[in-house]
Amino acid sequence: MPETKLTIDGTKFLVNGELTYSEIPNSKPAAHGLLMNARFIQGIFDDNRNPERFARYGHKKWDAEANTDRLIAALPEWYSYGLRAFTVGIQGGGPCFTIDNNTIGNNPFGTDGRHLDPAYAARLDRLIRAADKLGMIVIVSYFYGTQTVEIADGRGIRNAVTTASRFLRENGYTNVIIEVANEQDVRAFGTHEIIMTADGMAWLIDLAREESGGMPVGCSGKGGSRKREIVEASDVVFIHGNGLSRQHYYKMIRDVTEWAPGRPVVCNEDSQAIGQLKVAELTGTSWGYYNNMTKQEPPTDWSVLPGEDRFFALRMAKTIGIEVDLPPFEEQYYLQGFEPEMTYDGMRWPRLASLYPENIDYVEFFRNGTPYYLSFDEPFTVHFNSSWKQRGVRVEPGESWSATIHLRDGRTLEKSATT
Repeated sequence: MPETKLTIDGTKFLVNGELTYSEIPNSKPAAHGLLMNARFIQGIFDDNRNPERFARYGHKKWDAEANTDRLIAALPEWYSYGLRAFTVGIQGGGPCFTIDNNTIGNNPFGTDGRHLDPAYAARLDRLIRAADKLGMIVIVSYFYGTQTVEIADGRGIRNAVTTASRFLRENGYTNVIIEVANEQDVRAFGTHEIIMTADGMAWLIDLAREESGGMPVGCSGKGGSRKREIVEASDVVFIHGNGLSRQHYYKMIRDVTEWAPGRPVVCNEDSQAIGQLKVAELTGTSWGYYNNMTKQEPPTDWSVLPGEDRFFALRMAKTIGIEVDLPPFEEQYYLQGFEPEMTYDGMRWPRLASLYPENIDYVEFFRNGTPYYLSFDEPFTVHFNSSWKQRGVRVEPGESWSATIHLRDGRTLEKSATT
């Protein structure tokens, strides 16, 4: 029997009849009913074209089952910091920094959408049931753009929605929210008008709700995107904050709450720019951590890693009112990207993680003592493309890197690393 039953009352989430977080002593009443979450999109990932490419990051071989098991093992630690939900993709997501997703075979629906690969189904079942035992919610995302091109046509898309939704219904899950597509308006979905158009997606949302037996359903657009027809059709309003300033993120929240008052707003993908948590806190909405490098490049270490992961976990706990010990001032900054295993084809992705990035004015990066890059916006990466993406650097062994952190109060601090 399921142990975690999700219900929705207006803008609030309840688990087993109680507002989320209300069971935590001294938690903040403003956090009660929220659903802080993370993007663990590769939780059931596999590659049927060239899986040996994913024998990396310290792993001697790729093992899809072990990948899911590692995520299950990591969930209790995340739960202790206040994480109550995570997004997993049936078609996964993109390892956006390293391997072209167009070359990956990760579509368990087949070309006609009429079946769900048994190995994927078993991993998804195992993951949802493990979350259920902990009291966690799983946001199950059906479609990812570059994998959905493998589905032949609109009929195949409709079939896949029916297949996935019936699977969820027949297994009796009570801790699931459905996200029909991850960013339905990205160019990769262009071959399927039923996903790309707002009216088509609203119809798919209705189909998923009906075929799942009434599970809550929504659909995200790309960072900053919102479409009224989709918002109004959704039980849970999913938004993505990728690439947005805090002001633009706030405006998006204002827009969707005006279109669909009285419904919960859940960002289930932003970036490692944890300063956005303040906007979520002040608007009474739920926020989703998304880290391309630590949590979307298979094989993933799903634990709370030093730097960005840990700083997010601590900030989330503080936002909720969970008692945690914060590190000393100098340990609230971490030069990320130089961990021994976090390299691919000689490339690294240097960045400066911080517990309170709002306090930083700018960061100077130095390579072998020579000025290399200036970063002015969170999350303070080298070769910044967006809050969720950066270009890598080909780094030789033995290089010295450092970051001079200029704080808004005039203080400076230096962090260094050696490859």
